[in-house]
Amino acid sequence: MQNSVTPDAISAVLSNPSFDSSSDRSEIVVQVVDLKPIGNRYTFSANDGKTRVKAMFTASLTPEIVSGNIQNLGLIRLVDFTVNDISSKSTKYFLVTKCESVASALDCEIDLEGKKDEEEGGEAAKRQKLDHSPVSDVVSTGITLKPKQEFVAKSASQIITEQRGNAAPAARMAMTRRVHPLVSLNPYQGSWTIKVRVTNKGTMRNYKNAKGEGCVFNVELTDEGTQIQATMFNDAARKFYDRFHLGKVYYISRGSLKLANKQFKTVQNDYEMTLNENSEVEEASNEETFVPETKFNFVPIEELGMYVNQKELIDLIGVVQSVSPTMSIRRRTDNEMIPKRDITLADESKKTVVVSLWNDLATGVGQELLDMADKSPVIAIKSLKVGDFQGVSLSTIRRSNVVINPESPEAKKLKSWFDSEGKEASMSSIGSGMSPLAKNGSWSMYTDRVLLSHITSNPSLGEEKPVFFSTRGYISFIKPDQTMWYQACKTCNKKVTEAMDSGYWCEGCQKKDEECSLRYIMVVKVSDSTGEAWFSSFNDEAEKIIGCSADELNKLRSEGGEVNEFQTKLKEATWSSHVFRISVTQNEYNGEKRQRVTVKGVAPVDFAAEARLLLQDISKKN
Repeated sequence: MQNSVTPDAISAVLSNPSFDSSSDRSEIVVQVVDLKPIGNRYTFSANDGKTRVKAMFTASLTPEIVSGNIQNLGLIRLVDFTVNDISSKSTKYFLVTKCESVASALDCEIDLEGKKDEEEGGEAAKRQKLDHSPVSDVVSTGITLKPKQEFVAKSASQIITEQRGNAAPAARMAMTRRVHPLVSLNPYQGSWTIKVRVTNKGTMRNYKNAKGEGCVFNVELTDEGTQIQATMFNDAARKFYDRFHLGKVYYISRGSLKLANKQFKTVQNDYEMTLNENSEVEEASNEETFVPETKFNFVPIEELGMYVNQKELIDLIGVVQSVSPTMSIRRRTDNEMIPKRDITLADESKKTVVVSLWNDLATGVGQELLDMADKSPVIAIKSLKVGDFQGVSLSTIRRSNVVINPESPEAKKLKSWFDSEGKEASMSSIGSGMSPLAKNGSWSMYTDRVLLSHITSNPSLGEEKPVFFSTRGYISFIKPDQTMWYQACKTCNKKVTEAMDSGYWCEGCQKKDEECSLRYIMVVKVSDSTGEAWFSSFNDEAEKIIGCSADELNKLRSEGGEVNEFQTKLKEATWSSHVFRISVTQNEYNGEKRQRVTVKGVAPVDFAAEARLLLQDISKKN
């Protein structure tokens, strides 16, 4: 087997629009360059000595990289891969699904064109190189590969002694234990060591619950491209609180991982780390400290409705529109007076939202923002809780972080938009018209989302008090011979009775009217992929389902003719898709309790919002 790249292989693949790795079986060996983790995958540049192309390993190959079988600057044989387009850049990239390791890491990146002069030196140059490299393999490309025997001939302790001498404990840990990337960790691993930088350090907090009293603090740890939150309680918190310093690098081992609690999660990672008093934390003293850059995952203001009253914390960026003076609010739990300050932010969606800064953020950063409010600064805030006060509201928590005028592409883009058109644009609050009782249920359509099986399989739902959900489904059946409406007073909408002589009597208004209106009160069957259920709907919601008023539908029912327009109208409404806001209660009928599902709001399907919701679900499950 020849340990060499395949010259011009990448150019040949890129020039063949119908290339198929499963049918074109010519051997392709490339060098892995710039290997980097992205989520649970790795990207790299494939190098054939003359051409480089962006490439990505599928997640199934991640263990090969973590184990060291595939290395940066090493050689691999591409067994199965596809050529995909990057439409935004009009370029292509390789997606590698199967490969074989050919050689471990070389000394440098292969450059065949740079080796031409050496090759033209003739046999004498090659002979001279062979004479001075008795233990090396010289491949046809002129690249020297170090044999594996050179690495395994010495023990770990010998290597440490020769290379580091009397190194610090942390350096010895790095040499004797293989450092794992954060992206590779999971709760089922055994021993591991990570090399991470502290990018955020929380304050020590005291707590009191049913189990007793204690203290806790957490830090955010970052390596190349991945973050994780580490939490310490009691003895571990007291042991490591003074040891962790913002911006410094540490080797950490003997910790444990578990699924992250959304309510307390501040970084984008499915897992969170817990360190106990037996964990090992050693500073990498040879690493320089730095002012860490806080990483954000921004949510546009117009999409905040999907996060209302959810456990998940969000990050936000916006232009400061106004800053209030400091207020003092009495905390319910202990009657302590705490400072609060409200700021109003706007973004390119031309929506605004109020963010409440609490405690030190209100008096510190809040005062700074008040002094510079006339300059409309851009601020980025990490870890905000989304509430439903005035429709949508945001509040900081203990571990929230505020950055004024951050040096990021998002901030520059937002500032450019505001200076060019945002100053003069008409803004509206994201919370206007959005409250828990709003009939259109704008934000509530994307909170508490459940499938119908969640309702039908839980017959005890709503026993103590009504419970609310949102769901998406199809109107699968509308019974045509049901009582679909009632006669209502035109003034108060209450039910009227026919008067003795003529007209209609309203008990609520205590008056008679010559005319009345019809208002819907009907049931429809709703189906989704998990089952079906009967929904009770009233006038405003039923009008959105049927597509016309009860008076209009009654007129169609009374009309004759060859075509039954009434039946046609019901058929048109059937198998239409809607997003419903519903309440579930328990009613007693003939001595038996029954579940009653009532429609509180109906909205057409917003496919963009639904797609974002699906992507969120997918990202949570990966």
